[in-house]
Amino acid sequence: MSSRFSNLPSYYTLPDTLRNWPWQRRVNPWLAEVKRESSAWAESFQAFSPRAQTAFNMCDFNLLAALAYPRLSKEGCRIGADLMNLYFVIDEYSDIADTKLARIQADIIMDALRNPLKPRPAGEWVGGECTRSYWANAIQFSTPACQRHFIDSFQRYTDAVVQQADDRGKHIIRNLDDYFALRRSTVGAKPSYIINEINLNLPDDVLLEENMQILIETATDMIIIANDLFSWNVEQAKGDDLHNCVTIIMHHLGLDHAGALAYISDLHDRTADRFFEAQAKVPSTGSAELDAEVDFFVDGVGMWVRANDQWSFEGKRYFGPDGLTIQRTRYVKRLPKIGGEDGQPLPEYVIDAPRAQLAIAVL
Repeated sequence: MSSRFSNLPSYYTLPDTLRNWPWQRRVNPWLAEVKRESSAWAESFQAFSPRAQTAFNMCDFNLLAALAYPRLSKEGCRIGADLMNLYFVIDEYSDIADTKLARIQADIIMDALRNPLKPRPAGEWVGGECTRSYWANAIQFSTPACQRHFIDSFQRYTDAVVQQADDRGKHIIRNLDDYFALRRSTVGAKPSYIINEINLNLPDDVLLEENMQILIETATDMIIIANDLFSWNVEQAKGDDLHNCVTIIMHHLGLDHAGALAYISDLHDRTADRFFEAQAKVPSTGSAELDAEVDFFVDGVGMWVRANDQWSFEGKRYFGPDGLTIQRTRYVKRLPKIGGEDGQPLPEYVIDAPRAQLAIAVL
């Protein structure tokens, strides 16, 4: 093993990537009620063991939704919260699936989305009924345009999850460009943005406009970067960091850990600049009403970048009880490798944490 991997630092400093990001922390006022309802809904499927369910609840994916959708109604926030919980049910299973099983699961998910009123077969994988139930509720409150965009983007997400399973089985470490090309779909950000469309009627050509696409892609890249920065410690401890840009940069560019973080910080700054440039160039549709819908959607995309960052510290997914301290100081103690280093045990939040990667997913 290269010395840059065997000589990892005992402590490291996270770059403050959102130091100039104009979207600030906001939370949906319906959080408490939505959290009760969505948590009960997610737990009703009994997708996890009791111990794993406890760890899953500590991640507080409902908070992620409330941070990401502060302007939506109670129904919209609930749809967002259910989606966050659905993502992690899917990820918990797909993260240990081989290519064949991941494809079977993906096909079940998409069939459930396209047929939300059709009962699922007896004995089917739990993700089928969880997806069907989710979408049967969501379509009651969302426009046809939103529904179409969501299903299209979720197809790309599930296809990418299958490809990720194939990479994992072959122990592939992609180069950075190839990694981002795949991760833009596996992170689940694009379907998540579309939740902001539940009351909108954005035409396809508006969403496909060049600057809008750049804006969406750069926001997604910033979410990927944040996820990987924050999840790397847990993932390297568990030996599950091949699908992480920190490890990829160290591997392909020959940098040590500090060099990789500096590279990532610069990459994030350049990506944010591209976001702002694209935002300034999004053209008027010629309709004041439609322009207002575009502005609402763009605001939601920008809010997602802040929400993902904020939740990573407020939830206990990546930093356990120390998240807010680490957010303030940016100072992180590297976790020992699984099995322990020098007799150091792994914290329980690492041992028990669901295998899901996002946000988003990351999500």
